[in-house]
Amino acid sequence: MHGSTKTMGGLTVGALVLATAYSVALESNGWVWFSWVVLAMATVSMVATSRSA
Repeated sequence: MHGSTKTMGGLTVGALVLATAYSVALESNGWVWFSWVVLAMATVSMVATSRSA
């Protein structure tokens, strides 16, 4: 994987931790999880693109 792909993966995992902590501490918010899913899909597309190139 390229450096930018590894960085994006790290941000995605960090965002997952933050979204989980937010949901536990306050309450589950659909927009938080929707945003994380969009970020995760962007990360998966970056991984797929970097492997094929």
